[in-house]
Amino acid sequence: MAVRRGRRNGARSDDAVDLGASKITADNAPTAEMPAVTDGADPVVRVKSIPEAAVARLAVYLRVLSAMAEQGATTVASEELSAAAGVNSAKLRKDLSYLGSYGTRGVGYEVQVLVGQIERTLGLTRQHKVAVVGIGNLGHALANYGGFPGRGFPVEALFDVDADLIGIPVGGIPVSHLDDIPQVCADRGISIGVIATPPTAAQSVCDRLVSGGVQCILNFAPVVLQVPEHIEVRKVDLAVELQILSFHVARRADENNGAHPVGNGMVVR
Repeated sequence: MAVRRGRRNGARSDDAVDLGASKITADNAPTAEMPAVTDGADPVVRVKSIPEAAVARLAVYLRVLSAMAEQGATTVASEELSAAAGVNSAKLRKDLSYLGSYGTRGVGYEVQVLVGQIERTLGLTRQHKVAVVGIGNLGHALANYGGFPGRGFPVEALFDVDADLIGIPVGGIPVSHLDDIPQVCADRGISIGVIATPPTAAQSVCDRLVSGGVQCILNFAPVVLQVPEHIEVRKVDLAVELQILSFHVARRADENNGAHPVGNGMVVR
């Protein structure tokens, strides 16, 4: 999944920091507990300082913690949470330190407290209304997916150009025409737009969504959208993801066969 912002993200990444002869990274950071952030710390400044990669991991931690809470867990050790999330414990502790959460030695983290901290950081304490544009197979699936409302993302508007679809309810919501995107999105307070159209229509749809006050766009169309600086775009290209997986399959096959790729594309055995 790729990210494109209207403006560059000035937040620092998880790069290593040289301190004299030693190098500290997220993978070898000290495991000792750090002092908690004071009550006077500005939460807005703290959120702005979180790197994009850490934000993605926070969403994974939230999914894992929510599942643990449903199973009755009240506390979780960093090693247990990191294993369930698929990251090392040092990186997890660093990610959670952005929230001002450092846990308790010998106890770990309180699950419900940590869930609340992550939800506030990710802006999940209020609902974000979603519009889906392009009611083909993918659009139908997104419109009918029951997991969105429960996580704070109710689908409130659907759009297409097919005359046979206009006015027909999908997932309980009547489909509107693309020309109505600006007005409907403004009237219903849509903040997130999902583009599931053919690539030739994606930019026009994007422009209409922006005109309707949409702040963030999830783009499934295989094109790069041009947006104003204040609009956030995340691009999901399933073909690219499959190609990346294909690379890993091919590399493992070559390794098992004793083959080693070289720079000019040839394979040496």
